[in-house]
Amino acid sequence: MKLGLANPAWLVLAAGIATLAGAADAPRLTREAVLAETLKPYVGPSVRGVDTSTLTDKVMCGYQGWFNVEGDGAERGWVHWIKHHGPLADGNAKFDFWPDVSELGPDERFATGFKHADGRVAEVFSSFKKPTVLRHFQWMRDYGIDGAFVQRFVNGLRDPWVLRHNNVVLAHCREGANLHGRAYAVMYDLSGLRADHVGDVMEDWRQLRTQMRIGEEPAYLRHRGKPVVTLWGIGFNDKRAYTIEDCRRLVEFMKKDGCTVMLGVPAHWRDLKGDAMNDPALHEVCKLADIISPWTAGRYGSLAGVARHEERLLKPDIAWCRERGLDYLPVVFPGFSWHNMYGAPSDQIPRLKGEFLWSQFCAAKRAGASMIYVAMFDEVDEGTAIFKCTNDVPPGKESEFVTFEGLPSDFYLRLTGFGGKLLRGEIPVSDRLPQK
Repeated sequence: MKLGLANPAWLVLAAGIATLAGAADAPRLTREAVLAETLKPYVGPSVRGVDTSTLTDKVMCGYQGWFNVEGDGAERGWVHWIKHHGPLADGNAKFDFWPDVSELGPDERFATGFKHADGRVAEVFSSFKKPTVLRHFQWMRDYGIDGAFVQRFVNGLRDPWVLRHNNVVLAHCREGANLHGRAYAVMYDLSGLRADHVGDVMEDWRQLRTQMRIGEEPAYLRHRGKPVVTLWGIGFNDKRAYTIEDCRRLVEFMKKDGCTVMLGVPAHWRDLKGDAMNDPALHEVCKLADIISPWTAGRYGSLAGVARHEERLLKPDIAWCRERGLDYLPVVFPGFSWHNMYGAPSDQIPRLKGEFLWSQFCAAKRAGASMIYVAMFDEVDEGTAIFKCTNDVPPGKESEFVTFEGLPSDFYLRLTGFGGKLLRGEIPVSDRLPQK
């Protein structure tokens, strides 16, 4: 199995859409109504916090924001929690880590068909609920995490139900970033995009810019003097419908609109091997951008693998980018588990009580990285989440959940905060996990 061949957003988005509850009987919703309802400028307060004028010295997280539950107001039923139609119950779970919802309010917690060992009903959350998303950004502030790249899934842009959810979550993230002094930016995930739908992405960005005024409020991340937008999924060799020429058009469009463009590319983008397309045109598109960010989740699974990646990819990648005036954003991840979704071994890439993630922070710093991307903040599906997860997981006969190995639920938030200090030179590079 090629772990993480696509971004966490990719492989399961279609499955998530397929779980829409009562789609045939749902009330009619139009894209026009969604746009009128959800695309509005931000008029709330903005707290001064991290320096949002640059990505340099920042540790940013990916924020999926794609979880729905029955009764959350989105009218989508269970999305990204379950594998098939029906309730979230034993045998139908699609995620491997159980979120810690103990700090969430009563209206933010939703009952499942699972029970804890003591008989309590196990609960989860919905990304559609604003208080929950705001709390996530508060956690980023509390633990010194600079902000988030908010995932925007392009193969849902024509579906009004999916579009409404994505727009609402983006608005929640915008408010959370402004209220808690964090940075945020839009990251388009191109996975599943049809070749003849490239214009959908352009039109969507126009709408975000003109109607939602995205990029204008203080919390939006800027770099090189311009708002940052990411195009994720450039140059993969997994037979995507869109072409490298389509990608060139998107980059040129975003640059013309006055953006700093980051590209999410395969791990082997530079040597055009492995997960990357064998086409020099990929390098030409990369040269048009401003920031290169290779996807490495699942590309190594041990401390020795991290060390090899540092020497074989990280250091020469950074040198390639520097020679061409590009910035480089390496991806680090805490571990990986795809058991409930695909039947892969549970805890397939072990976290080693934080040593695996910390070794990647150290490798990035030694290699000369000036910015880091943590995948992901809330990705419990693939076991890469760093937000609060519980060790008190409900037992199941068919579903099996991974824990934080007895570590506190906020351990990986704290460790990511230390990663920022390491990046900025506030603490020395050391293989030993920071204690305080």
